[in-house]
Amino acid sequence: MTAPAPKTARDARRQGILDVAREVFLAEGYAAASMSAIAARVGGSKGTLYNYFRSKEELFEAFIRNECAAEADAAFSIGPEETDVRRALTGLGERVTAFLLSDLVVAIHRLVIAEAGRFPELGRALYAAGPKQRVARLGDYLKTQMDAGRLRPADPQRAAEQFIALCRAGVHEARLWNLAERPTPADITANVEAAVAAFMAAYGARSGDCS
Repeated sequence: MTAPAPKTARDARRQGILDVAREVFLAEGYAAASMSAIAARVGGSKGTLYNYFRSKEELFEAFIRNECAAEADAAFSIGPEETDVRRALTGLGERVTAFLLSDLVVAIHRLVIAEAGRFPELGRALYAAGPKQRVARLGDYLKTQMDAGRLRPADPQRAAEQFIALCRAGVHEARLWNLAERPTPADITANVEAAVAAFMAAYGARSGDCS
């Protein structure tokens, strides 16, 4: 993932802090990571670090949002004008699944799972920046297609959750628990095609549906 280019010197400094924070959090875990260690790697004082982020929790949340921002733009480049639902979902499913199976995202998920029992704010931060945004944006698209009669009427948010779960089925947990290597693009395509087929069988417009 590539973050947007910083616009000012302060933006560049902030991005540099986030880059270092990513390395420290992923290497040491949330509990062991310290603002002092991050400040030392950045090359400034802890006081300077607190000028950008008021706490380690705030820094972690910013790190998660920073990593999810590029994904949201790239993976969800799908507009309501895309009327071929099967094609749109296939493309979106492949992008989202490849993102979820990437080394960095798997590492972030492992980190949050390991620490969320003691630090529930980590789970909230990841959910708000990732799954919640994915479901909301896909749900908006599905609602448009339901309103147009291309999909049968249903709860679009629940349908979005189910579609993403179908795309992840069989590959995400195996990758998360280190049971398998990262799937190839062909593996991801096959998995998503099966997910789209199942989704359309459940939600595709049928004869007699209102349009």
